[in-house]
Amino acid sequence: MTPDVARISDLVREVAAEEILPRFRRLSAEDVREKRPGNLVTTADLASEARLINGLAAIAPDATVVAEEMAEADLAGVLGRLSGEAPVWVIDPVDGTANFAKGKEDFAVIVAYVERGRTRVGLIYEPARDRLTVAEEGGGAWQDGTRLAVAGRIPLTEMTGSLGYKLRYDPNVTTQVGSLLTLKSAGCEHVALSSGRFHFSLYRRSWPWDHAAGVLIHREAGGYSAALDGAPYSPSGAPEQGLLLAPDRDSWQRLHDLVLPALRR
Repeated sequence: MTPDVARISDLVREVAAEEILPRFRRLSAEDVREKRPGNLVTTADLASEARLINGLAAIAPDATVVAEEMAEADLAGVLGRLSGEAPVWVIDPVDGTANFAKGKEDFAVIVAYVERGRTRVGLIYEPARDRLTVAEEGGGAWQDGTRLAVAGRIPLTEMTGSLGYKLRYDPNVTTQVGSLLTLKSAGCEHVALSSGRFHFSLYRRSWPWDHAAGVLIHREAGGYSAALDGAPYSPSGAPEQGLLLAPDRDSWQRLHDLVLPALRR
């Protein structure tokens, strides 16, 4: 039995209201540090993660946890939990930390519930917009009570999406697609994909805390996604496989054929 989505949603809203939003646009210099060059963590990330871990344990006590900040200390060990028999909570306490630290609204809390490599429940909450997007496997994708659907099929030259830093400046690619945008938050981009505002998005790394929930939501909204080698996405897969999302399989293949040679150059 999958966990109660309403309880997860209530917990995430509560944690955002008490740990994230009070710090939004109020961070001091001491509240922000670089955990790696160009990669920030804030007191909101750490406080939110701790609260979510404790709260989710009460909802599904038999589940273990994979969370972004805890993985800093033992990446291989933490990711290895996704290959075990126990169900797993996958958590990104503040996705888009750089945006959050700059006072920009494109950040999200991401929670997924994974069993044996399959995401059963995915939730993305954008606190600055009070916008909640959720999916249960087989139950469709929903945003605040409205069912979501991906964008319809159109030519590549009319599509809007994100291709990452490298391909944004490759004329062999940019002339073949429409508008290129980046929200600098995988969670917010998954919401844009699942609601039809984005057509595609490419990720060179498919970290589970960034994508486990979003891939499920996108699929339940009618979209198609796969690793860059064509294999089905799994939260337990190697992050180096990358990830490409599109409205449908044919669009995915056309995008894949366009971007893969550019990535190899």
